[in-house]
Amino acid sequence: MIVDAWIQHPTPAMLAEAPRLFGPLFRWTGQAAVAEVPAAFTLHALAAAKVDVAIATAWVGPRGPLVSNDEVFALTQLANDPARGTRGTRIVGAASVDLSRPMDAVRELRRCVRELGFVALRMLPWLWELPPDDRRYYPLYAACIELGVPFCLQVGHTGPLAPSEPGRPIPYLERVCLDFPELVIVAGHIGAPWVDDMIFLARKFEGVHIDTSAYRPSRFPPQLVAYMGSRSGRKKVLFGSNHPMLTPASCLAEVDSLGLDTEARSLFLGGNAARIFRIGPIGPRVSPTANAAANPTSGEPS
Repeated sequence: MIVDAWIQHPTPAMLAEAPRLFGPLFRWTGQAAVAEVPAAFTLHALAAAKVDVAIATAWVGPRGPLVSNDEVFALTQLANDPARGTRGTRIVGAASVDLSRPMDAVRELRRCVRELGFVALRMLPWLWELPPDDRRYYPLYAACIELGVPFCLQVGHTGPLAPSEPGRPIPYLERVCLDFPELVIVAGHIGAPWVDDMIFLARKFEGVHIDTSAYRPSRFPPQLVAYMGSRSGRKKVLFGSNHPMLTPASCLAEVDSLGLDTEARSLFLGGNAARIFRIGPIGPRVSPTANAAANPTSGEPS
């Protein structure tokens, strides 16, 4: 089973902010800014890579939603609609909330998990310019523990035009681990240039994990690759692409170069994510072509 731990389907609101926030990323990847992306684009990219489950994230920042929770839910419904007649990639949601209103944020997280079936909360410290040990996150950590869902975040430097300091794992994320030992954490984007610090936290705290979104395997730091193959580290690292900035297929094409044994490879590609996000068994797969051709635009979110 292949689980992509971090994708997003860009909405018009996100794309409108793209030049301001993501200018460097467009330069690095050679992508051009667009005004709208059909849902079929994301569904086909996942199916073509034979991803079984993708975790689609909402984006909420100080200026409001860039990708709302309800837009993510609409995408999950479209992808998982039995009327499509094929079993392509199943999509589940990761919620995002407004940190400036902590109690409303807790209520929204509860709604997303209990009513929409979301499997995680994901926040971007760089977007808020608030490290994860800021007091405004703390009610959400308690809610995640109560609801039995992981807290996911970005760690490391920022590609977007925002300060990188909130993504420094030590001391900010370490303080959260000490204050909430029951909290399950998935730290996305590896943590560069503080990769050693991120691996240290994953070794030190049982609930801390790393996802590799935003990096192709050819760019994984050597110490991370060594950790992925170790006895304890093989249970701590999750595959992620960060679609659409990187396609799942381009990332998966390089997995063999990591030299992982069969167990470590299986855990990295899906086993760890299935355990952490409580993802159940997946049925037989159909061809990507058939999946993409089945009502590709019917009912799609903008």
